[in-house]
Amino acid sequence: MTVIETGPRSLPGAGTVGRRGFLRIGGAAAALAALPPALTACSGDGASGKVRIVGVADQQKPVEELLALYRKSRPDDEFTTSFAPTDQVQTAVRTQLAGGNAPDVHVLYPGSGSAMSMAEVAKAGLLADLSGQSWTRDIPEGFDAAYRSDGKTYLYSAGSSAIGAIYNKKAFAKAGVQPPRSWSELLDVCVRLKAKGIVPIALGAGTPWVTQMITYALVPNAVYAKNPDFDDQMAAGSAHFRGSGWADALGKYKELQRRGFFNDNPNGTTYEQQTSLVAGGKAAMAVQVSAVLSNFRQAARTPEDLGMFPFPGGDDATKLWIPAGIVVGLGVSARSENKDKAMAFVDFLGKQENLNRWAAAVSAIPFKRDASTRIDPVLGDFLPIIDDGRAVPFMDQRWPNAEVQPAHFAAVQDLLAGKTDVDGALGQLDEAYRKKQ
Repeated sequence: MTVIETGPRSLPGAGTVGRRGFLRIGGAAAALAALPPALTACSGDGASGKVRIVGVADQQKPVEELLALYRKSRPDDEFTTSFAPTDQVQTAVRTQLAGGNAPDVHVLYPGSGSAMSMAEVAKAGLLADLSGQSWTRDIPEGFDAAYRSDGKTYLYSAGSSAIGAIYNKKAFAKAGVQPPRSWSELLDVCVRLKAKGIVPIALGAGTPWVTQMITYALVPNAVYAKNPDFDDQMAAGSAHFRGSGWADALGKYKELQRRGFFNDNPNGTTYEQQTSLVAGGKAAMAVQVSAVLSNFRQAARTPEDLGMFPFPGGDDATKLWIPAGIVVGLGVSARSENKDKAMAFVDFLGKQENLNRWAAAVSAIPFKRDASTRIDPVLGDFLPIIDDGRAVPFMDQRWPNAEVQPAHFAAVQDLLAGKTDVDGALGQLDEAYRKKQ
């Protein structure tokens, strides 16, 4: 019998969320005490043969759907599952990994930009190598940095999600506007929405990971459209945040605030409140990752009222660049007492039909598509841009340590609060980028 131990159902974080370095066991004890019991369980389930799976809240739907399918052919295997908000899960899982009592299968972020990212956890020798599974051979070479470290595959992820604007169609109709296709059109749309008493853009910057979404939406046009090698130049020390297109992106971010296009007090507004504002039509749009679209739909009275469009960071609609990053996935603990069972489940997830199912559940695009693949229609405007090579990974997936992302969160919050300017914010990022782990 499957044993389901589900943690609090709450709205998720998305993409990658960093913390300052690896958590120390002693330093995390107080944080762990406040976590749901299912997340702080020790290794008892492993000893009993139950496979323990711990994920973030936005993984609950695909994991439980696919687990139910898996158990039709493996009815004797037992599992426990727990899901909770991103920060809670990261605190618990990273500490348990260090303590040797981690879940058998656990949340894992792509690339190298956070303390629970694939590269960081693999570097510590805490992940099982998935390279022997057949699905790993289909991962496009361009995604290597997200899935692989030193030539070995450690991350399971169904594919990529895009960042754009989730919008309320009724709010747009009330103002007589259509989704904009350029920066100047966006500013005009915001002016017209505001004139109708509608908050143009809901921003829940009180939830730290939300701060990054607008930056990430603007940077592809400001940086990578002009300099595709920017990440390599950053790694080599020949480029920096200061003096780059990042200044244009943060300048536009600040312009949106200066012109009153955000809700009052963004730093005091949560992700949940942001979602409610757009779902209820009090705000017209929110810049978000497509993986959380299902949460906005659940909050709306009529899910069909919500759509999504590429957030325009430049003035040439035919040359728009967008961010499209690998979605949060799963890893297998190298110390799992049920490694064979855990690996078998991940191998099952790698089948094409299951990549399709997972991607459909979180409005993502499978890393490999076939005739049976069905992409959420809301992503229709994103696919031509992605297929034309004008999409770049989420910026943090190429950052060298787990310091830059929280520095980015703090810099944006300081910028919104008037505590720093664009140059000062970028200086904070450069300082964090240069830190060694």
